[in-house]
Amino acid sequence: MGISDFGEMTRLAKIAKPDTCVITNIGTCHLENLGDRDGVLKAKTEIFKYVKKNIVLNGDDDKLATIHDVYGKAPITFGMNKDNAIWADHIENRGLLGSRADIHMGDVLVHANIPLPGEHMIYNAMAAAAVGVQFDMTKEEITAGISHVEAVAGRSHLIEAGDKVVIDDCYNANPVSMKAAIDLLATAPGRKVAILGDMFELGENERTMHREVGQYAAEKGIDLILCVGGLSSEMYEGAAEKGGEARHFEIREALEAVLQDLLQP
Repeated sequence: MGISDFGEMTRLAKIAKPDTCVITNIGTCHLENLGDRDGVLKAKTEIFKYVKKNIVLNGDDDKLATIHDVYGKAPITFGMNKDNAIWADHIENRGLLGSRADIHMGDVLVHANIPLPGEHMIYNAMAAAAVGVQFDMTKEEITAGISHVEAVAGRSHLIEAGDKVVIDDCYNANPVSMKAAIDLLATAPGRKVAILGDMFELGENERTMHREVGQYAAEKGIDLILCVGGLSSEMYEGAAEKGGEARHFEIREALEAVLQDLLQP
């Protein structure tokens, strides 16, 4: 359920009355309306009032880890930490091919082959496994479901374009998702180019957040950082501060005019 302000989750949850709620993280999105991560937490957890059965939370998230009781019932938690009900170890990073991990669910062990790349996808697999258990899916069904997952456009979606590989991860970016996408790009073999656009609805600290993303990209060793948009001038400045090779374009059309000359196989 997508929200950007207080009260919206209440309205949606009241309509849907979900059996199960999963919250993957409390990020820095829609801060223009929600103020800070505590505001994001407050807005997202409005859903609790209307959930019929299960609450599934990322126990490694510092904000979600503070929730121990929801209307008299303990949430089901997942994460890398063994204190969680669902946890993972023996993680093998396979770069853009995804990863492998052992997911522990009480006495049940799933050897998961996760075809989508990035550590955040391991968390998503654990969340899916947690839900599968609640709906009495077998170990084999959960394993098969995880191994056959496919990316949707805008979310870690790999596109082979001739002699180049494009990672399409441009859906409604915020600093957390942007850094996760940069982490993913950093695992790729060969020359790495990040084309980064403006992030919106971040509130009064938006310029600082853009600068930090630029710094992060440079620190991760991205070979070329192309920043597009008014706010992204801060990204460019941040990347340059950390010694990254970067360029800034005020509008997308200016980048498009020279992009092919900047790319290599």
